[in-house]
Amino acid sequence: MAAIGIDYGTSNSEVVYFDGNQHQHIQLDPQIENSNKIRSSIFIYYEDELPVPPAAIVEAKVSQLQRAITRQIEKAKQGYYDAQDPREQQIYSEQVDDLRGQFHNRPALQRRAIQLLLKNMTVQELSLQQLVETGKFAFGEDGFRRFLKTPDKGRLIYSPKNFLGANLEESQKQAFVGMIARQLEYFKQCAEQQLQQPVDTAVIGRPVRFHGTRFETGNAQAIDIMTQAANLAGFGQVSFLEEPIAAAYEIERSLQKLTTALVVDIGGGTTDICCIDLAPERYARIDRQQDVLAVTGKRLGGMECDKSLVLKTLAPQMGLGLQMHNGLPVPPTYFSDMCAVDDIPKLTRFFSDDYGLEIAQTLSITKNPELLKRLLVVQEEKLSARVVNSARMAKELLSSKDAITLPLHYIEPDFDVHIDNTMLKLSMQSWLSKVKSLIKDCLAQSSKAPEVVMITGGMSLSPVVREALCEELLAGLPLLENDAFNSVCEGLAIQAAKL
Repeated sequence: MAAIGIDYGTSNSEVVYFDGNQHQHIQLDPQIENSNKIRSSIFIYYEDELPVPPAAIVEAKVSQLQRAITRQIEKAKQGYYDAQDPREQQIYSEQVDDLRGQFHNRPALQRRAIQLLLKNMTVQELSLQQLVETGKFAFGEDGFRRFLKTPDKGRLIYSPKNFLGANLEESQKQAFVGMIARQLEYFKQCAEQQLQQPVDTAVIGRPVRFHGTRFETGNAQAIDIMTQAANLAGFGQVSFLEEPIAAAYEIERSLQKLTTALVVDIGGGTTDICCIDLAPERYARIDRQQDVLAVTGKRLGGMECDKSLVLKTLAPQMGLGLQMHNGLPVPPTYFSDMCAVDDIPKLTRFFSDDYGLEIAQTLSITKNPELLKRLLVVQEEKLSARVVNSARMAKELLSSKDAITLPLHYIEPDFDVHIDNTMLKLSMQSWLSKVKSLIKDCLAQSSKAPEVVMITGGMSLSPVVREALCEELLAGLPLLENDAFNSVCEGLAIQAAKL
């Protein structure tokens, strides 16, 4: 039996196996050549008709049809009493008998109820639990491309991890258990095929604090959901390790003596920081909590930067800041709701017909409404995830370029937005100040000052981030080089091998 490390991320996920000497990265996405990463998003869809509505909804519709039939019966009876001609009375009498037959023909009423419900139903109206139980699943690039091609055929869960610590109803919890179980089962199958042996154990990375306002209650809920999902996926043993500590385990192999390290892990969804004592002689220990001097974490990941970049650079080209005829601005909540790809209730509301009608009405009372038409296209064609993804691509391109032209032709032909590094820095200012504050909190909590620093995670590759941290806050500390995209998962695999 093999044990694997799973970095279940906000934006991307990764699986690594460690044999005690070398790491083997499991290929997860067949559509991306030589890549060990896969998008964490899931597209749940229907190729043909939507599923039959739940029994309770069907029965409610049956009752509604029976009430309508009852009204028809009463009307036919009144026609019978008012009729003077026996032949006319006979017609009404036969009509009453026919309606009574319809009233008591439950199978026919149920079929009619289902027809009516399906006629007007859209995927967005299905509950998350029903979607998980009845829909088809597509992962990685396959899922994202299906979503771009047919967004009305399903629902894209942009980042399942971001919901795990939120205030969820029981049915929503079970929906996420089922959804993530399907992902973990897929990861397990890929690992078993490539390792050519059964996989029974997993060490899964976790942020210091999952997204949400429920603190330890939210953390406990997230771990419970992930544990249930892993068990359902077929893992006999599962444990969790905080992501910055996992990254520390990977660099520990290169150290020569006892060293106090500050690990700053800036991922897609969270920023997690730990100050930890590392030493070669402690490498084989399973429990290292006594070596952890301080740990802090918050929802301050790259996705927040993506959304901020949308609001600062793209949204003004889509109507943000325009004035209506009464002098008031177009509601800025339109644009924050458009970006809410990690908030299912908010995004569902944004895609609703009522919301589209509200934007259309605002369009009619707005000065120079041409720009706002672009927002209406995003709303009607459900393009929010694509817009945020475009901002992510722009952010990554600006890591190596001073300026880019971002094509948004899926919104409007020839719609291009110029973005430069000055604009990117401006959009990241508030976020960076919060990251610095989190680092300061960790340093203040630690009983020892760090001797070295390791900055890892996808956002650590941004020159803006490096400049703000290494040249300002952490100036003077030796910077340990690492694989920003793989350090966490490689550390998780090391812990898995110990188990």
